[in-house]
Amino acid sequence: MTVPAPHAASPRRLLGLVAMLALLDATARAQDILPRATPESVGVSSERLQRVHEAIQRQIDDRKISGAVTLVARRGFVVHLEAHGLKDIETKAPMTVDTIFKMASCSKPVTAAAVLMLVEEGKIRLNDPASKFIPEFKDQKVAVEKEGSKDVELVKADREVTVRDLLTHTSGLLSGGAGSKNAKREDWWPKEDDTLATVVPRYAKFPLDFQPSSKWQYSGIAGIDTLARIVEVASGQTFDLFLRTHLFEPLGMKDTTFVLPDGRKDRLATIYQSSPNGLVKNAMQLNFPKGYPSGAGGLYSTAADYFRFGQMLLNGGRAEGGQVLCPRSVSLMSTNQVGDLFTNVIGRKEGMAFGFAVEIVQDPVLVGTYRSAGSFGWDGAFGTHFFVDPQEQLVAVLLIQTSNGRAMHPDFETAVMQSLVETER
Repeated sequence: MTVPAPHAASPRRLLGLVAMLALLDATARAQDILPRATPESVGVSSERLQRVHEAIQRQIDDRKISGAVTLVARRGFVVHLEAHGLKDIETKAPMTVDTIFKMASCSKPVTAAAVLMLVEEGKIRLNDPASKFIPEFKDQKVAVEKEGSKDVELVKADREVTVRDLLTHTSGLLSGGAGSKNAKREDWWPKEDDTLATVVPRYAKFPLDFQPSSKWQYSGIAGIDTLARIVEVASGQTFDLFLRTHLFEPLGMKDTTFVLPDGRKDRLATIYQSSPNGLVKNAMQLNFPKGYPSGAGGLYSTAADYFRFGQMLLNGGRAEGGQVLCPRSVSLMSTNQVGDLFTNVIGRKEGMAFGFAVEIVQDPVLVGTYRSAGSFGWDGAFGTHFFVDPQEQLVAVLLIQTSNGRAMHPDFETAVMQSLVETER
């Protein structure tokens, strides 16, 4: 008797099986090493958590984003980790929970943490002038627009730019004002062989946009990268090595890096931007030379890794790998440092404040947010976003790769906060 051969699986079916196995493997990798709990055990409703997915799916359906990874943790336990949509539209590669994202300005709070570590060690003081570490910052000028004219004149700075000014975006360093008008990108943007040591002194050659601490104005690259160089000088290590040994390894942030290894590039999400024809690949990739670890925007990371960073902040600097920061440092980082200067700037409403590289909700009613007073976080140019809510013992991470993605952050925040059915008050 002849036994008939089994039907060969179709190529499409095999591809589907491979994709499913890849999703299961990615989920296992991301979840195995995270502290997990059922939502109800920490005062979160499983049913209401579905609204996080619904909020993301609406954006996908409206072709505003390709996909996302979302994470919610409460009382130290992850209760939600989900991949939505596609990692790449052209190949139809599904988003997975271990997808790697270009974090852009979500790199900045990490740099602030590095600075505070060295403040604790006595190697940096918050009121130290930048020139203490980078002599080129000595005797900078301030550009002032002449009344009734587009011309500017240079005047002496009232005082030198300090570490605190750089942490709070009140330095006026290449922040888009009068001093930046004649700053051509090719005059200051890092070139192929550049390092922080070669580029940051070039930043100091440009006049400041305003007198230090007189205004809040976002220094997208130069201000925070100057801090990264200060970390190098004060610690005697390259910035990437300092972060790896003092932060990433103690926190278990295994996928967070400035240079993505070839073996992980298949996990990288594609960056998009909106167009009349829907989403198209974004030409502005925010790429930096391999030897230039930009503390302002150079990190790659995952939802699981960035949760570990946020949870460390929520724990007052404590992690499984030890006490990374002291509670006082975290408190200073998440306390208003700029008075009323962070009002009605870059789309922020009244009721917001600014600490060290993070924004803070001071008055939820004025802001119109479900987040608690005292919650803090930041976001990136391609839509990456996180916030820590100490009052509710909560960390939330939203990772997308669409340049106009910030518009959906309030919906994500509301979906997260409305899922809490027990409060910490």
